[in-house]
Amino acid sequence: MKERLLRAIERKSAKIVVLGLGYVGLPVACRFAEVGFRVWGLDRDEEKVRRIGRGECPIEGEEPGLPELVARVMAEKRLTTTTDYAVCRDAQVVLVVVETPVDPETHKPRYEALRGALTSLAAHLSPNTMVIVESTLAPGTMDRLVRPLLEEKSGLRVGEDLYLVHCPERVMPGRLLYNLRHMSRVVGGMPLEAAEVAVALYRHIVEGDLDPTDCLTAELVKTAENAYRDVQIAFANEVALLCETMGADVWRVRELVNKSPGRDMHLPGAGVGGHCIPKDPWLLIANAGERFTPRLIPAARAVNDGMPLHVAELVVDGLREAGVGIEGSRVAVLGYAYRENTDDTRNSPSEVLVRRLREMGAEVVIHDPWVPAYRGDLEERVRGCDAVVVMVAHDEYREMDLERLRRVVRRPVLVDGREVFPVEGVRARGWVCRRIGVGTRRDG
Repeated sequence: MKERLLRAIERKSAKIVVLGLGYVGLPVACRFAEVGFRVWGLDRDEEKVRRIGRGECPIEGEEPGLPELVARVMAEKRLTTTTDYAVCRDAQVVLVVVETPVDPETHKPRYEALRGALTSLAAHLSPNTMVIVESTLAPGTMDRLVRPLLEEKSGLRVGEDLYLVHCPERVMPGRLLYNLRHMSRVVGGMPLEAAEVAVALYRHIVEGDLDPTDCLTAELVKTAENAYRDVQIAFANEVALLCETMGADVWRVRELVNKSPGRDMHLPGAGVGGHCIPKDPWLLIANAGERFTPRLIPAARAVNDGMPLHVAELVVDGLREAGVGIEGSRVAVLGYAYRENTDDTRNSPSEVLVRRLREMGAEVVIHDPWVPAYRGDLEERVRGCDAVVVMVAHDEYREMDLERLRRVVRRPVLVDGREVFPVEGVRARGWVCRRIGVGTRRDG
């Protein structure tokens, strides 16, 4: 099986099927098609399949090169899109790229999409196939769930009839193609020789390091790296809250901290969103068992989850300085995506903020130049508002004319959750200003 797959990969004659055409699966499918493989993209969303089939990119936001790549590989007939799992029947490589969320109450992984995809795939699996799971998983899931399910439903055996690989994605909205090409990847194999075959495959599209290992290590690496980022962001956020309390400026503190060798204090902000960081720390500890009691990771999650609620407190405080109460006020929230210049709203901190402001009795209007539901003229959206909250550092917001905007709002209260504007400059233009990490006693 190993030599047969390696020959097909080297010749680019291996048929590749990608299950899931979202932020991860679509770029992967397009890149393999671009370098010469014949690729089938499979997704249950019929409208998405039709759009891609017409050469349209369904992902909004700034994604350099992706819309052009989608159009090109479809025009060259290198990529075929479908909703029919039957295309997996004679595939040599199947990549599984489906969502793996966590339950918001229990923080345990929810694998409905993964189970469904694997069950449908197993009905069409042929011997001598390599199945690669790029979805992020709790450590131990490849051995406890993926392997038993595939073997049970297909009648095939991993190591004898199938290769099983975990190569977790490492992409980010706004940099999908760049990260896919340049970021290093960990490649876990079951058995280990499967990782060697997968490395040969990914070498066609990845210029970064490809490190072969076992599946458990690969699962741990991916979830630990995002848990690390979450903990570091939580530290920055906690220092920001401390600076606010003591009347200091966290941005100056951070600048000077990072002058010390080996220090890399992350950016504080209005919350942590996206598909990975809010859930991967929970995935990391999900299968640890009763002998391990996590302390740091849940604490970091609590700090970061609390930041949008803190922004709501800053809104209340800013309105109070302007002589207005939160109840009955009109608040404009700028940015609903979780990250600048993208349309990705998964785990958006703005969603938490909007819900909290409405619970306190405020009328909330939302603007986001990238999210279709909230596009529109910015000035018209904030007209008559008592407060403006910048939750996402979109380029459009960085370029806002605050003097002009001041003429259309009812009260000039600005809350900056993303270090978009210098406090002194905002106040010089007649605004009441609140900013994450900046104490009012220091700059007021």
